[in-house]
Amino acid sequence: MSQNVRQIALEALRDVEQGVFADAALDKRLHQSGLAERDRRLATELVYGCVRRRRTLDALISQFATKPADQQPPLLRLILHLGLYQLRYLSHIPASAAVDTAVELAKTNGFTGLAGFVNGLLRQYVRQTADGSGDPLVLPTDPVSQIGTLHSMPDWVVQQWIEQFGETETAQLCAWFNRSPPIDLRVNRLRASVEQVEAAMQAAGVAVERLVGFPQALRLRSHRGPIPALPGYSEGWWSVQDASAQLVGALLAPQPGETVIDACAAPGGKTTHLAELMGDRGVIWAGDRSANRLKKVRQNAQRLQLTSIQLCPGDSRTLTQFTGQADRVLLDAPCSGLGTLHRHADARWRQTPDSVQELAQLQGELLRHVATWVKPGGTLVYATCTLHPDENERVVQHFLAEQPPAALQWHIEPLPGDHPAAQFQLPEGWLRILPHRHDLDGFFMVRLGLKELESGVRDQGS
Repeated sequence: MSQNVRQIALEALRDVEQGVFADAALDKRLHQSGLAERDRRLATELVYGCVRRRRTLDALISQFATKPADQQPPLLRLILHLGLYQLRYLSHIPASAAVDTAVELAKTNGFTGLAGFVNGLLRQYVRQTADGSGDPLVLPTDPVSQIGTLHSMPDWVVQQWIEQFGETETAQLCAWFNRSPPIDLRVNRLRASVEQVEAAMQAAGVAVERLVGFPQALRLRSHRGPIPALPGYSEGWWSVQDASAQLVGALLAPQPGETVIDACAAPGGKTTHLAELMGDRGVIWAGDRSANRLKKVRQNAQRLQLTSIQLCPGDSRTLTQFTGQADRVLLDAPCSGLGTLHRHADARWRQTPDSVQELAQLQGELLRHVATWVKPGGTLVYATCTLHPDENERVVQHFLAEQPPAALQWHIEPLPGDHPAAQFQLPEGWLRILPHRHDLDGFFMVRLGLKELESGVRDQGS
């Protein structure tokens, strides 16, 4: 069975190499496998781990083989990834098992003639690990490539973060992103109390803990198995949502009876949170250009027994029916996801500097248009789960700078000191959550207010 686990992992990794998203590739292979839960967990660890650590594993192959990793047969390279990942990162698997199963993978996948090469390379790594001379991995000398090779990140990402946070914090940030992601729950207080959910979990043998400053959050500490099997799921007591994302709804602070628009709503985590915060009274328009993805919003709303959410398929850059209609608007903008790289194993390899610039262009267009939906005196929250300033601070700065002199003026609304999100507020008024400092997903968010200047003030400025 152990060999079957690794064969399934290998097939999923091959799918990823061919362009399939890692989670989709793994789900497909596991669905077809019939593996027991323990073996499913191992396959998941192998796939996500090998994808995350690809650069480091390639560096080891290039170091120990005559030919560099990118000149190895693609499938053989993935077999070596599996062997090296187990040897380097999984302490509970004996070295002999990691080597022997990799050799068997080579034989059963058309590389019988290279089985000795696989055996020799992996055993060389084992010998150098055991000789007491330290980490066998030879690192480049320049800081960017050194951090990128050790923590398996693209140089352009490392360079960007060094410019923002310095070398030491960048290394800490990269290391954090290679950890397995925690699972946070957001309690639906229209259906259950935090205490009620906490007690139900503990009664089921599921360890949870509260997070200070997050009134609806519980973090799972010991759960294995399908999420829908947890107590309270079918009753709509809670949703899975990282605590960082829960702050977005708290920042928008919708009130009962208001008209609220979530411009990029699918799959609906923040939309349903807004409905809960409003007591499910008022109307929330959930927009998304994918009508198919909006189905997930409906499903989540139904499970949580929320009735205030209305669906609106279409590109939010072109919708005109909401002009001046909303008390509050949320733009949780499409982004590079550089604040959630631990959750999306392959995102670090899919994004590029060019794709970031394309996203920044899209974000600016969305922000300019959805701002027209807000009533005078209303509120707009702009949020992303990335740490790139071109998608965050600069989008907001450009938006504010291009506002024409007029009666209606946008401004950043700073938070009062007792707000749950105030601990993440920077002097400029926006919020930034850094994973390695806060043990949360990386997020950027800012609350913008639209005020109407009094006529006397306008006259003085004219």
